[in-house]
Amino acid sequence: MNTPSPGSPRVLVSGASISGLTIACWLARYGFGVTVVERAPHLRPGGQALDVRGPALKVAERMGILATLRERNTRLTGFSQVDADGKETFRSEERTLTGGRFESPDIEIMRDDLCRVLLDAVDPRVEYLFGDSIASLTQDTSGVDVTFERAAPRRFELVVGADGLHSRVRKLAFGPEEQFLRRLGNSYVAVFGMPNFLGLERWEVMYQDERANVGAMVMALRKDAPARAYVGFTAAEPIEYAPRDIEAQKRLLAERLSGAGWVLPRILEHMMTAPDFHFDSISQIRMDGWSRGRIVLVGDAGYSVALASGQGTTVAMVGAYVLAGELATHKADLANGITSYENDLRDYVIRNQDIAIEQHARNAAPQATAAGEPAHEGENAAADGLPDFGALTLPFELKDYEGLVRRS
Repeated sequence: MNTPSPGSPRVLVSGASISGLTIACWLARYGFGVTVVERAPHLRPGGQALDVRGPALKVAERMGILATLRERNTRLTGFSQVDADGKETFRSEERTLTGGRFESPDIEIMRDDLCRVLLDAVDPRVEYLFGDSIASLTQDTSGVDVTFERAAPRRFELVVGADGLHSRVRKLAFGPEEQFLRRLGNSYVAVFGMPNFLGLERWEVMYQDERANVGAMVMALRKDAPARAYVGFTAAEPIEYAPRDIEAQKRLLAERLSGAGWVLPRILEHMMTAPDFHFDSISQIRMDGWSRGRIVLVGDAGYSVALASGQGTTVAMVGAYVLAGELATHKADLANGITSYENDLRDYVIRNQDIAIEQHARNAAPQATAAGEPAHEGENAAADGLPDFGALTLPFELKDYEGLVRRS
């Protein structure tokens, strides 16, 4: 484990996620002793296209990774929509489905690329426990005793839950997930890699069967590289599923999307053998508070925004930056640091979550545009009827914690 600066606390971060790697990077710079535990045996491969927007661009700049993120930009050149027979019904070379309009300063990047850039930015002295997870948490006024599924028990002054929508830390410290999970419209989506049999290059293709409430989207950056596929459906009632049972999730999708048009049968065939499959509901986490004593949540674990606003990555990076900075400001009294974090961030988080709910409601009961796409009325809609994610990005004034960085 990396040696903290004299008098600095030892912190366990659960989850090598976007928020987890961001806070690990900053805490190490501030002189904390940092250990990251991650259930997966390595950084998770695959994942969807994400967007770094607004204040998260400033966070990336202060981390020294902004130029690298721009180099890893997807550089998509547009998207098209097709019908069940594969006939193109709409085409745009002004924006993408996943990233928004091209004139935006925002960065669209694949999740695994973003996590790799973040990992490379973390101090090499940070300790990683890959292939392990937290089994129990027992805290008192001075720290948290942690047992792991594999590693020996340890004690930390603070535990940060950055372990996503189905957070183990949240369950152990706050209670069952059902208390905090808010599903938006009973919508479910999966993403996975597959062969680029459509021959796409920096392009996205979408198919949607509104009568059956199913759809798919395929994107690829190069003709000679794998594609990423998104498949999903909306159900009449909530569906229960085991978050860790991947094979059952694949069977559920295959059943729900059977009989759909376009190339969905072939996509589903590749889905069944995809090693980087990820499935979930479109949901938020809503909590009155993000901390219990010396256990605190960040990112999706405490305040998942959901897909509808395109702001989840930005909120996660901003939240991690603020939490790390406030902990560094209040090293002698971590409780005050946690309180400052919650006070500074709460309004920003709630407004982002409310925007996501509004956007999802617009998608759920739309009128169709000429392109067959949902019509989004109001100032946050682009001319083509699709949401303008850039216009949905909220400002956030970042404090400057530069003076707290350890020089060594």
